[in-house]
Amino acid sequence: MIKALGYFWEIIRGGLITCRHFCLNMVFHLLRAVGIKTERRGAVTIQYPEERKEIASRHRSLHRLLKREDGRPRCVSCLLCATVCPSECIEVEAAEDPDPEIQKFPARFVIDLSRCCFCGFCVEACPEDAIRMDTGRIELAGYRRQDLIYDLEKLLR
Repeated sequence: MIKALGYFWEIIRGGLITCRHFCLNMVFHLLRAVGIKTERRGAVTIQYPEERKEIASRHRSLHRLLKREDGRPRCVSCLLCATVCPSECIEVEAAEDPDPEIQKFPARFVIDLSRCCFCGFCVEACPEDAIRMDTGRIELAGYRRQDLIYDLEKLLR
């Protein structure tokens, strides 16, 4: 009996919290509608697919690799990004480059986004500024785990 009263009280308490948020938001919206500026705005619902919220300039979104003028990746396979990655989601396989100025290039560069924690350490560690997280894309979803593995071809797009 006492346990049931405890549960009932928690349900009432949750309803009161919801009611408080609703009433406060309504007051702020009404004040704004009348023309009174307040420091705080009421909660605003964004109709997501049609309307998008602006992303902050320092937001770290999906990875991309930069290209050289000839279209090849700027990466020199130094493996610093893979070494510094705390979640160990980056795999780089180096190959010899025919160009004598560039010693190595990535024969295979794979980022497993299902394991990535989006810390940005790989971007900071890269001496060639070859990898960036500034695509502005936040739609990170896939039906299969394989869809979240980005290889060299996907990263260069």
